[in-house]
Amino acid sequence: MRLTVHSDYALRVLIYCAGRSEALVTIATIAKAYDISRAHLMKIAHKLVQGGFLNSVRGRNGGLKLALPATKINVGKVVRLMEGKAPLVECFDRATNTCLIAPACSLKHLLAGAEEAFYRQLETATLADIMLTPKAVIQLFGQTNGAPVNVKKKGRDNRSP
Repeated sequence: MRLTVHSDYALRVLIYCAGRSEALVTIATIAKAYDISRAHLMKIAHKLVQGGFLNSVRGRNGGLKLALPATKINVGKVVRLMEGKAPLVECFDRATNTCLIAPACSLKHLLAGAEEAFYRQLETATLADIMLTPKAVIQLFGQTNGAPVNVKKKGRDNRSP
């Protein structure tokens, strides 16, 4: 199982907002801190607002804030929202399935069970469970002076939270 970048970034946005729970956070600030696309984050934030995980305040002094306490934001629900209904493998969608062995193959049942177990495991955790203390998050982003510090990880990409 592999998560899309949207799920990865959604969790990062929520962790960032949880670390700054007392303040509104702008998309530009989050994008700069993680060194990721502002356009991507706008789409992700919009979806998180629609899903009830974030509140958005428009205007000059606007920004994002958690809509619920971190203890009430379920990681599995966030990932399900971001991943959508895309089938794990082709044979899960009867309308588009072209696999010749699908009628005689039991792999789809094994994969369906594995996918459900994956989400059930994620649903055992809340945002509060997966993040460092808010103070530690703020320190990682260098927020003591109001200017975010880039936390880009070493390596080929920085998609892992």
